[in-house]
Amino acid sequence: MPKKRYNNRYSKPPSVAPPSLALSSSSRTTPEQHERSVNELLADLRRSSLNQNGAQSNFSVATPTIPPSIRQILQIPETPAPAPRRPQRRDANGRRAPPGPPPPRSWVSLAQSRHAPADLEVHIKGRIQHWPLPGAYVPGPGSLIDQILRRIALDWEQQRHWNQFYLYTLPSQLRTALLTYVSEFYEPGLSVKDLRLVLAGPSDEQLAQYEVDKPNLNKLNSDVFCLDLTDSVGKSLTLKELSEFLDPPNIAIGIDPQDSWDTPEPIPEPVKLIPKLTQLSLAVDPGNAPTVSWRHLLSLASKLPTLTHLNLSGWPEPSLTPNAKYAKIASPLTGRSIQYGGTGPYSHNLDGDWSEAILILKRLSKFLYGLEYLDLTGCGDWFAALMKESDGDFTLNFVDWVGDWGKIATLRLCSGYVLSDDSSRGQITRLADWIDSATAVEKHIRAKRLGRGRWITVEKDTLTDSAKAVVMSRQLRSGI
Repeated sequence: MPKKRYNNRYSKPPSVAPPSLALSSSSRTTPEQHERSVNELLADLRRSSLNQNGAQSNFSVATPTIPPSIRQILQIPETPAPAPRRPQRRDANGRRAPPGPPPPRSWVSLAQSRHAPADLEVHIKGRIQHWPLPGAYVPGPGSLIDQILRRIALDWEQQRHWNQFYLYTLPSQLRTALLTYVSEFYEPGLSVKDLRLVLAGPSDEQLAQYEVDKPNLNKLNSDVFCLDLTDSVGKSLTLKELSEFLDPPNIAIGIDPQDSWDTPEPIPEPVKLIPKLTQLSLAVDPGNAPTVSWRHLLSLASKLPTLTHLNLSGWPEPSLTPNAKYAKIASPLTGRSIQYGGTGPYSHNLDGDWSEAILILKRLSKFLYGLEYLDLTGCGDWFAALMKESDGDFTLNFVDWVGDWGKIATLRLCSGYVLSDDSSRGQITRLADWIDSATAVEKHIRAKRLGRGRWITVEKDTLTDSAKAVVMSRQLRSGI
């Protein structure tokens, strides 16, 4: 009978390396190298490559975990903790910042229209561009909150009646964002009634009619820090109304009768609707600029000493009597006609007189001594008042950038306009003059604070190459 043969299904792999590894290794081999397995040879190659490069792997090797009791018995060192994750960069709105360094100033400047968004020129045509207050809550473009707030603002005429008992119950962050959207997208603008509805609720008569509890005004807005009234001041809201709304007169509320005549009467405490207000935007459009009052601004500033961020974009030159700029009266002593107001039509151009503007800015700095951010976009016509000096009553008046406004670290002196390809020479020249004035203000402040104050960042526009060529040709012609 033929002999049976059995085929072994499993066989032990040879202990010598295959010919491919033998050829790649060095010609000098020893009997110990032939006895090692392939895994040992590969491990030796990995160790040699690490020693040659002198670099350690960035990836941690996954080692099995051992209970602490067994680890102590076997005297095994503890597993090192994983390296902390690198913190993600976030912008002012909490969104993830794009990778890489920040864009150059010329890319985001309004003067560089080729780098601006496509819809920027359409959105700000006929008006200046306003920047939001730093640190203010702004919903992400296209997000659900953005679409809802935009729709409520566009339909504000009906929403303020339908939801009047619910708007003041929203979180403070959404209420301030809603006021910003209404002020921007609602054509008539934001009124003082709208402010009272969102920040204080309906009137007492309406709350009593529907048996709704009255909100505690001392706690309702305790976490409101920002108020953006851009484009509403001077159109649908006056500074006098805003001042009376933020600081109402003292009213005794809920005073119980006393048991004895000798007990002193309780003194009503002032009710401040926004006791922790630190950021305020009073930006206006150039068309509404003549309706704003610096006198009312000084009155409002005296009640808001906690402000740290202020936006006065588009405001006219400081003057207490702007309507009397061209008015004259006859002097009772000499009979000659004299200027009625503090600033005349030729005070700045011919006389170089900025005394009234300097005095108003000095008074404003005395009230708002805690400012850290000031936005004067679109105010290029009176940038010179920020660095000029004038003679006062036995004193020299000037804006104190070391003492009163020594905390300001960011000053925005932009134009707010976009230069297009068909811009005239006059527009380019005017923008260049504003940039020169902003540069002079920057040098003046840094010279005053040299070694005695904070470093200040002055944000301003930059000119394109074509605009620089136009300015250069103008300078050459004037030199000739």
